[in-house]
Amino acid sequence: MRQFAEMWAFRHFLMALVRLDLRQRYSRSALGLGWSVIQPAAFSAVFVLVFSQVLNMSPASYMVTVLVGLAVWNFFRECAVSGCLAFVSHESYIRQRPLPYGLYSARCVIGYAIHALFAFAVALAAVVLVNGHAEYLLTLWAVVPILLMILVAGWAVATIFAFAQVYFHDTKHLLEVLAQMLFFLTPIVYPPSLLVNKGLGWVARFNPLNVYLELVRYPLTTGELPDAKLVGYGLACTALLVGMALATISAFQKRLVFRM
Repeated sequence: MRQFAEMWAFRHFLMALVRLDLRQRYSRSALGLGWSVIQPAAFSAVFVLVFSQVLNMSPASYMVTVLVGLAVWNFFRECAVSGCLAFVSHESYIRQRPLPYGLYSARCVIGYAIHALFAFAVALAAVVLVNGHAEYLLTLWAVVPILLMILVAGWAVATIFAFAQVYFHDTKHLLEVLAQMLFFLTPIVYPPSLLVNKGLGWVARFNPLNVYLELVRYPLTTGELPDAKLVGYGLACTALLVGMALATISAFQKRLVFRM
């Protein structure tokens, strides 16, 4: 836990870097963070137009399913793929001052989380305005700690692959290919029941990403709390990822600067 204590000590510096990233990204944009709303809305509109008919699902309920799925998926994808550059893009910082390495991956992850929250807000609006189930928002209190759990898992993923990128420079390219494959293997734009009906239920069952998807999506599409076993599975996956990230930092941080 020393890593988290050190990160907390530099929290003001971390948030200053995050604000700098947001200003630089949207400095000349007319809509700014509005693009974080437009992008998921546009993508979901395309999926709803095509796949709601193919899957014989109500366009309103399918839109919520896709919006939540894309928000969670895009967050983890960015944490894994773009997070690979967390150390490479901070080489000057790393060489000048020994800050906690988890700080650099946290800078990336918090930025991705802000964009994911805007996409999630679009999903909440769809629950009320499109799906007509404002009462489903009563389960939002159960979703908030799950979102925090996803944030921690995303940090762990970004940290692990940031180290991998320094030691194996093709990591980012490899993850881009694997992400395209995993997108279709994960029930994002189709319900998990589709895999179960085809005898491929194990694909969803052994996919940790599907756990996080269901933990967020189930309450917002049914108005019911997620299953306790599923929550336990999500906590176990997060604990494992964090343990791997901390072990990676401990094992490779002293030699990292010499491999950059």
